[in-house]
Amino acid sequence: MHSMTCNIAGVELKNPVIMASGTFGFGREYAQFYDPCLLGGISGKGITLHPRAGNKGSRMQETASGMMNSVGLENPGVEAFLRDELESMTQWDTAVMINLGGADIEEYVKAASIINDACAAQRREGLRTADMLELNISCPNVKEGGMQFGIRTEVARQVVRAVRMATALPLIVKLSPGAEDLTAMAVMCEEEGADGISLVNTFQAMKIDIRRRRSAFQQTYAGLSGPAIKPIALRMVHQTAQAVRIPVIGMGGITSAEDIVEFIMAGAAAVQVGTYNFMNLRAGVELISGLEAWMSQEKVQALDEIRGIV
Repeated sequence: MHSMTCNIAGVELKNPVIMASGTFGFGREYAQFYDPCLLGGISGKGITLHPRAGNKGSRMQETASGMMNSVGLENPGVEAFLRDELESMTQWDTAVMINLGGADIEEYVKAASIINDACAAQRREGLRTADMLELNISCPNVKEGGMQFGIRTEVARQVVRAVRMATALPLIVKLSPGAEDLTAMAVMCEEEGADGISLVNTFQAMKIDIRRRRSAFQQTYAGLSGPAIKPIALRMVHQTAQAVRIPVIGMGGITSAEDIVEFIMAGAAAVQVGTYNFMNLRAGVELISGLEAWMSQEKVQALDEIRGIV
């Protein structure tokens, strides 16, 4: 009998399939299509300290083998999330990641502290709570003129260090593929006490409305995801997994069990599935059964047998 279990920062996952932030809501939306308990984990929609209305205008556009989004982190804010969403998100027997964004270091730290205190209180009461905090450093740094925190290693270091001090939860840092030096960024996260890395976030991209003669997005650029980015994402995960000892969660264009196997062979401890959730509402359960079938066919007893073999 083969096993699909994997371990991320001391958290045991029944399989390596985690639903990516921003593509699965907080889980309820997909529960009508299959049981979320089957999943390895869920990374919730990104939250910030204060509620955000998100970007105006077009937020999503299809492109060849992918999609572009400019949602702008629309979310109810951390207090509303803890009050209205966390309990239902933790009702399923699957690992739960809270994805956190911010406009400046103070926002990140305050939100991380609030989450940490709420999770600690739930644990004291014997209640199920979040398993990990996923830190999204691909947010524009308001105090640095809007450049993403995740571009420069030393700017990102300040955020990772401050949030690490603010939370006792296992800390996973989600990296931007736009980083000046991705492996240096990953090594920095490990140095600052991160328990894992997740990558890649979306690639900055553009679409022009040739009839209106301007960008299709109000913010000019948008984030590209989907099958189009998979070969680049796979290369980046491979490079990062070789540079750090902490677990790497790989993502970018996964639409099949074979894609998952590629990421694991490249060194990923687990994967996240994003855009495919919009293409196939039963993506999670079909990927898991496909991976089971592949392992049986290839006589692979455990994923550790193939992890990082390339």
